[in-house]
Amino acid sequence: MADLAVAPAAPLIRPRLSRDDIVMRLGIAAMVALLAVFVALPLWALLSKSFENADGAFVGLDNYIRYFSTPALSASIENSFFVAIVSTVIVLPLAFVYAYALTRARLPLRPLFQAAALVPILAPSLLPAISLIYLFGNQGVFKGLLFGGTIYGAGGIIVAQVFYCFPHVLMILVTALAMSDGRLYEAASALGASRWRIFWTVTLPGARYGVISAGFVAFTLVITDFGIAKVIGGRFNVLATDVYKQVIGQQNFQMGAVVGLVLLAPAVLAFLVDAAVQRRQVALLSARAVPYEPRPRRGRDLPLLAYCTVVGGAIVGVLGMAVWASFVKRWPYNLSLTFANYNFDEFDPSGWDPVWTSLKMAAAAAFCGALLIFVGAWLLEKSRGFHIMRGLARFLATLPLAVPGMVLGLGYIFFFIAPGNPLNFLYGTLGILIVNSIAHFYTVSHVTAVTALKQIDAEFESVSASLKVPLTTTLVRVTAPICLPAILDIFVYLFANAMTTVSAVIFLYGPETKLAAVAVINMDEAGMTAAAAAMATIIVLVSLSIRLLHLVVERTLLVRLQRWRRR
Repeated sequence: MADLAVAPAAPLIRPRLSRDDIVMRLGIAAMVALLAVFVALPLWALLSKSFENADGAFVGLDNYIRYFSTPALSASIENSFFVAIVSTVIVLPLAFVYAYALTRARLPLRPLFQAAALVPILAPSLLPAISLIYLFGNQGVFKGLLFGGTIYGAGGIIVAQVFYCFPHVLMILVTALAMSDGRLYEAASALGASRWRIFWTVTLPGARYGVISAGFVAFTLVITDFGIAKVIGGRFNVLATDVYKQVIGQQNFQMGAVVGLVLLAPAVLAFLVDAAVQRRQVALLSARAVPYEPRPRRGRDLPLLAYCTVVGGAIVGVLGMAVWASFVKRWPYNLSLTFANYNFDEFDPSGWDPVWTSLKMAAAAAFCGALLIFVGAWLLEKSRGFHIMRGLARFLATLPLAVPGMVLGLGYIFFFIAPGNPLNFLYGTLGILIVNSIAHFYTVSHVTAVTALKQIDAEFESVSASLKVPLTTTLVRVTAPICLPAILDIFVYLFANAMTTVSAVIFLYGPETKLAAVAVINMDEAGMTAAAAAMATIIVLVSLSIRLLHLVVERTLLVRLQRWRRR
């Protein structure tokens, strides 16, 4: 009987990539390349510099040993942790009660109270420090209330940071408290639970992840902020000001790199712990959930109304103090009003140029950033396969959230001034400021875009494929119009942050590209506090104008373009 011949195994045939797949993969590769160049490589350059001496030779841990053996430098770590922890402990309960009032009480003029609390987002972090100087400084209105103490130092930093962090913490807590199932409160009331017991067993546990996340956000904002400590810190050194002194004051780039990495460590640790905590969070609202609607109760509503009035009034008052001081002729000897402090040519050789430069930079960062970030998020969400590169792209898109602006800016110095870098022509130009602003605020914008894209059914792409319509056409005609509200949110977010940022750009501007926020620092250093307050006021007005314009667009144009959303 003849042996049966064994047929050879058929070769494994991989499906042929379509044109859309090739375009998507090339786009993801380009996204990875851009994020690597403008986020990862600058951080690598910073790390490398910390192990080198002034001649560029490798010296191992010598710089770190010298840093930690210098008491004046290593004390900054303790100071930074002290003000960050105390500020977080103070701002969390203040913002929680305010958020509780906005979500669980029947407040009159609720939108007004919420708007008042969010005002500091529109201002650079320098503004509360300048206001506190006018209120409690050596010639302040209420300097007698300090009983011989001084606002300069740790106390002033903490108070200013509470003002600056309050809206950021409030937004997280409002979101956390708004996600509540009314059935839980009805069941607790039916079982005879007291209001305090309901608060401790239903309200607080439901919002605990939001509270934890808000705490880490506040801690990171304080420990990485530069502007407040620079204006009101006095001789109380923190890590952020140490970086500035080492790089700008002493031109000691190696030690500046060491301090930058020390500053990076607590921010990354807080980011990792917060991410681990968020993974444990479970859904609080089911498909059968009933929205919680607070009922009028005078015993609760009136005290919370009084609290919001005091806190909201204090926030507006701090901002108003700086605005009023910007119009005072000569503080505190001549309090008559004048526009002379807005004649910036008398206080800075650049005059009004920093304002126009900031406007150009913020507009370019917002327009280019919104376009690039949305397309990048679309590539990640709508592509197939290519798992390794997509995972790398997601990691690089998340990385900027854990990197303080000053650390990223310092990395840009070492990376872009390297003689062998073909991109070193960007240093000192408006281009590097635009790129830095986009990279610094990339993650939040990316998450916003991804959230909007996840709400769109994949059936759109399937229909496009069956009709032989390229995915890029579907992106332009279908996906982008649906996500237009999110794209506008990203635009406004990037614009406002680019206008107010200080730490990320303090090392990167040139003689022709000084920004308004940097001009505030320079004028304050020169003792021109009123002019600095005036420049900060201009920044607030520009940011507020963009917010109002966004609101008008939402109420007019988007109502028409998004009419399909309504039944």
